[in-house]
Amino acid sequence: MYSRFLVSAIFAGAAAGLIAGLLQLVFVQPVLLHAELYETGAIVHFGAAPVSANPELPGFDAMRDGLSLVFTMLTYTGYALILIAAMGIAEERGATIDGRTGIIWGVAGFVAFHLAPGITLAPEVPGVAAADVAARQVWWFATVAAALVGLWLIAFGRNWMVWSLAVILLAAPHVIGAPEPDAFAGPVPTEIGALFAARAFGVGLAAWVLLGSFAGYFWCREGLNQNSTAQA
Repeated sequence: MYSRFLVSAIFAGAAAGLIAGLLQLVFVQPVLLHAELYETGAIVHFGAAPVSANPELPGFDAMRDGLSLVFTMLTYTGYALILIAAMGIAEERGATIDGRTGIIWGVAGFVAFHLAPGITLAPEVPGVAAADVAARQVWWFATVAAALVGLWLIAFGRNWMVWSLAVILLAAPHVIGAPEPDAFAGPVPTEIGALFAARAFGVGLAAWVLLGSFAGYFWCREGLNQNSTAQA
């Protein structure tokens, strides 16, 4: 069981993380680099002369981009460990786990780790006003934990009382509210922030759907392989 768990998580996480990293390099990183030009003053939104007359986005950097891919793969491998642990528990309760049903698990993971906190605390680019990092991190972890428990109760709850508790858990962090900055101001145009948030959510959804499908596929395949070995 341990080898099945570890192998499934490593393969699923590495594959999904590699694809997610490539998508981030193509769609997300250029927006971040663009925002950094506003943050440093190389480009200004209005009212002042830019530091450089013709600022350009930094090009390909093997060290930076390579490390970004590696860390993204490690991050999604960590997500895969959590996801497959939940899949294993659900399978013991009679749930069917394979590549197709894994897509549903992936969407649930996206909702818990990206959409639920992002509804109130949207992804942010450099140069925008933001609240204290520690306070935001506490709120983010609490929101993700509440979303995970809430989604689990919705999926495996047996009565309206349990489902009502799930709704309360999903809504509570947003009713309380995320930490907010003292003033909503910054050098980065709102259009850049909106584009970054949209692309971050889009890449996150694609990555989690792939992660769920890969995790379900490898978990099912490793289970079949172990059963065949045991019968032999």
